[in-house]
Amino acid sequence: MIQLLESAINSVNGLLWSHLIIYALVGAGIFFTFRLGFVQFRMFKHGVSVLKGGQSQDASGLSSKQVFWTSMAARVGTGNMAGVVVAITAGGPGAVFWMWAIAMLGMATAFVESTLAQVYRVKEADGQYRGGPAYYMEQGLNARWLGALFSVLLIIAFGFAFNGVQANTIADSLGSAYGFNETYVGIAIVAATAWVITGGLKKIGKVASTLVPVMALAYLSISLVVILLNISELPGVLVAIVKSAFGMEQAAGGLMGALMAGVARGLFSNEAGMGSAANIAASANPNPNHPAAQGFVQMLGVFADTIVICTATAAMVLIVGVDFGGELGGIGLLQSALADALGSWTAYFMTFAIMLFCFTSIFANYSYAETNLVFLTKNKIALYVFRALVLAMVMVGSVASLNIVWDFADVSMGLMALVNIAAIVALSKVAFAVFADYEKQLKAGKKPSFNAATVPGLEAQLVDPMWKDQAGSATPAGAKLK
Repeated sequence: MIQLLESAINSVNGLLWSHLIIYALVGAGIFFTFRLGFVQFRMFKHGVSVLKGGQSQDASGLSSKQVFWTSMAARVGTGNMAGVVVAITAGGPGAVFWMWAIAMLGMATAFVESTLAQVYRVKEADGQYRGGPAYYMEQGLNARWLGALFSVLLIIAFGFAFNGVQANTIADSLGSAYGFNETYVGIAIVAATAWVITGGLKKIGKVASTLVPVMALAYLSISLVVILLNISELPGVLVAIVKSAFGMEQAAGGLMGALMAGVARGLFSNEAGMGSAANIAASANPNPNHPAAQGFVQMLGVFADTIVICTATAAMVLIVGVDFGGELGGIGLLQSALADALGSWTAYFMTFAIMLFCFTSIFANYSYAETNLVFLTKNKIALYVFRALVLAMVMVGSVASLNIVWDFADVSMGLMALVNIAAIVALSKVAFAVFADYEKQLKAGKKPSFNAATVPGLEAQLVDPMWKDQAGSATPAGAKLK
């Protein structure tokens, strides 16, 4: 019976991740890129300035910087290390090129879903801003049932399964490297996680904005040292990436292998279009006070995850020249590349990096799930029970590898992505109008602020008046959606 279930889950995963999701996310990325006038390129510099100014927070919302780092905590994990190496092993160096390409398209998708999350956010009874796909499905599409479905799928994947995976990776890493007892490691992870998540979204935001920059800077610094020590190899690596991407040289997988491996890794890593990061994006107190401002911030998150961090991993393994056809794979190949370039001490660094990457992913994933639980029920007891179940799953994941659970989580995340893509395409006119309003004010020399009345029909959809009393919008009230 178990074998039949595993076979069915694997078949569904194959259909979702090899075909449906890739086509849907790529198609959505192309659509949003053209309709927004290549916003990810035109407004990149402006997005950086918005992120730099995103320090403001109040009793209801996190600062844009805290939200940025929390979303990065969830995006950046062992997939940015082991996953990139697996993609190159399967598709050759060209996988890196297609990973870049899908990230560029994904930036536009991330802009749309995060802008919508801000538009339809609400202030809950605890005074905290919350929102995301479930909220814009309920208000924008008048489909609470669809929002409930999305919430359940996200809670399964991010609240339970993926947190078990991250805990398992930490325990396995410490057990293999230093012989630590997995049970004791699990207890330590549970205690640390409990300390963060019981403080709510604000505590999660503060911890993420402290740990994640340190984590990212340390990893990028190591990769930069490796590249500089082997700088003469860099031109050849870049040529190999481009040639392999278009099938102009012999490489694992050929053109289609490189394309599929790169696209799949990029989509899985940066999460653009999946609806996950949009949940924390809604919790921001944006500066300027306009929904599009947070769209720019999350657009940069996709760039940082894939173009910066995943590229750092790819550069290290390609520039050192590891054997992709040998016995080692995934994280082992990366460790081998670092050891060859800098010495055996890097094994300690990698253990530290894995621990930090995985731990920050645990509490960031939890924050996404908490928002969706609150969407489903306002019962505080349910929230406390949920936190206990998440901590129990972290403990179970630390001491046992439950492959069927992880496979089922992939199905949940795949279905979650399809539901979200359908919703953001259906609501895209709202996102386009909100962006047009922002850009018009910017060109007029104003600091953008948002009034829902500028988008025909939007005020009637919103259940919270926070965007109904803003002043300063430069767009005429009768403007049409484009």
